[in-house]
Amino acid sequence: MLTDQRAYATLPTADLERLRRFYEDTLGFTAHKATPGGIYYHAGDGSLFAITRSAGKPSGAHTQMAFQVPDIRRQVDELLARGVVFEQYDLPTIKTVDSVARMPAGQAAWFKDPDGNTIGMFQFDEP
Repeated sequence: MLTDQRAYATLPTADLERLRRFYEDTLGFTAHKATPGGIYYHAGDGSLFAITRSAGKPSGAHTQMAFQVPDIRRQVDELLARGVVFEQYDLPTIKTVDSVARMPAGQAAWFKDPDGNTIGMFQFDEP
């Protein structure tokens, strides 16, 4: 059953090498496997994601991939130091303060990769 299987995100790009540089040089990932059509990365706890050559375009209007982090402030500050630009929201349902938004279940922050894929980070509140 699919409910027993790991899921992973696939992010589209027209320029595989440009996006690869962002995920490796800026975010610090190491490629697990590279094919002519995609690059696969391991993330925490055995999860993985892929960037794939595609004519499809990301909408950027919603989160395409998110990471659960233990200390969102520290993670935001580390990525800011690496040149990542965070999304700033001032909406009725989402308002960021210093790049971090308070959500019903915790705190969140978002940035876009060079192709416009929206990447989120979430720190759940302690139970």
